[in-house]
Amino acid sequence: MELFRGRKLWIEQKNIRLPNGLEREKVIVHPSNAVAILPVAGDRCKLIRQYRYAIDDYIIEAPAGTLEKDEEPVVGAGRELIEETGFAARVIEPRGWIYTTPGYTDEKIFLFEARGLSPSDQFGKDDDEVIEVMEIPVHELNHMIDEGIIVDAKTICLIQRCLRS
Repeated sequence: MELFRGRKLWIEQKNIRLPNGLEREKVIVHPSNAVAILPVAGDRCKLIRQYRYAIDDYIIEAPAGTLEKDEEPVVGAGRELIEETGFAARVIEPRGWIYTTPGYTDEKIFLFEARGLSPSDQFGKDDDEVIEVMEIPVHELNHMIDEGIIVDAKTICLIQRCLRS
């Protein structure tokens, strides 16, 4: 049974049969899939400091966003990179994907590393995004994770996928 349908997600309640044979009623959130991009320029990367209303606070994270209907993830990654940072990338390499919170949603985030950055004249974040672009030395990222400065799960996964040493 559909509980809610919005522009970018829908929520359903359904009876499921578990592998052990038990039946349970569950709620599943079906958002649009998303992309997250780690833009790297030499020994620095561009992250964003963004206000997130759900936690009523700013958070440091990788540029990211939801895919448009039928949009290929690499195309969405290029679009979101420009929208949120003002930079385009010559090379956008896939770094796999993750489930965000599989306990209640089927959302996937496709991970990308972007290199060969140059300013774009197509810069234009959404009007409900409060974003500041930050340049951070790559060697500081693991320390920022360890110290709880970067706490966003997709960003931590992305950093690990792109910059493992």
